[in-house]
Amino acid sequence: MSRDRRAPLPPISGRNCDDAWPDYKDVENLKRFLNGSAQIYSRKRTGYCTQCQKALKQAVKRARHIGLLPFVG
Repeated sequence: MSRDRRAPLPPISGRNCDDAWPDYKDVENLKRFLNGSAQIYSRKRTGYCTQCQKALKQAVKRARHIGLLPFVG
């Protein structure tokens, strides 16, 4: 039996580590990295390195605690 496999989605960001860190006040940019349930996409989907993904996670958490982003979609 053959399975129907979809092609992997391309990374969202073509960012490299020399660019500025994600900022918690830039809500429109942070929304690109959240799915419909307001969960953060994985490193494979975002295209970030480990250090940048941790910075993204921290920025999203800060924005959620201030009330700029929802906890649940």
